[in-house]
Amino acid sequence: MQAVDLLAALASGQPVSGARLAESAGLTRAAIWKQIEALRTRGLPIEARGSAGYRLPWPVELLDAARIREAMDGSSRERLGALEVHWELDSTSSELLRRGPIAADLSVVFAETQSAGRGRRGRAWLSPPGINLYVSCLKRFDGGLAGLSGLSLAVGVIVLRALAAAGVSGAGLKWPNDVLTPQGKLAGILVELNGEYQGPCAAVIGIGLNLRLTDTLREQAGQAVADVAGLCGGQPPSRNRMAAALVQALVDGLQQFEQHGFASFVDDYATHDLLRDVPLTLSGAQGDFTGTGSGVDAHGALQVRLADGSTRAVDSADVTVRGA
Repeated sequence: MQAVDLLAALASGQPVSGARLAESAGLTRAAIWKQIEALRTRGLPIEARGSAGYRLPWPVELLDAARIREAMDGSSRERLGALEVHWELDSTSSELLRRGPIAADLSVVFAETQSAGRGRRGRAWLSPPGINLYVSCLKRFDGGLAGLSGLSLAVGVIVLRALAAAGVSGAGLKWPNDVLTPQGKLAGILVELNGEYQGPCAAVIGIGLNLRLTDTLREQAGQAVADVAGLCGGQPPSRNRMAAALVQALVDGLQQFEQHGFASFVDDYATHDLLRDVPLTLSGAQGDFTGTGSGVDAHGALQVRLADGSTRAVDSADVTVRGA
């Protein structure tokens, strides 16, 4: 029995005895216990209920590429490139980067779990199987890297559009690319670029979206984190529905960015800007300074109002922003 099969056997959230699992898999109960422990180590909160067996505290819906496609509208589905669901990858973004020029435009890769998920600045992204979303999308552009300023901010808007389409509200955007709720970080975005400055290029856009977090995962995160379940009274949308909303928002939003750039996202970004009129301390290669958030410009640069009334534009490549 593979890990994905064991998770599928427990997916209903109802108790399943170790004897039943062992019989169906042709394994010993000790072997089943070892696999249960391996899934627990990865972050799945599998409970032991004595003679009743093992259970998850909630039902789990495994991702299904066909169901995700079917839940999208026809126009977005036609423009979508490859759509794949893997049990485990080192990283969905690494998988697309390895494929290089052979990957079709708007190819999308999901993984149920990642062994080396990546966040910004080389941070690890916790990726327990079956309970959150880990996805990357490859988008090709003809206009060169010079025209991609503000892309990570646009992706933040795209994530909020996907959440809204799935009936989820209560999140906002912290420049340059964090999706936050009052409780903490809901989603992370990592954009990796390659290609020519003024010629063909590509972006691999990685998104990790927390659907459910256990207390253990919150402790391991090392920062305040939030999940979609918390925004929905404990009942998040189905994973396939949320995945479809995210893929459709990416296909539509990235086409919008390709045609009109970040300028077409500025108003939407302003609606969700968590740093506007907030005192800030910024640190980077040019030293530390303080000011007040004053929105973003058409290129995605953060506008900071200084004490003397002047405004300073800050590029996302060389600063860290935190509340003052």
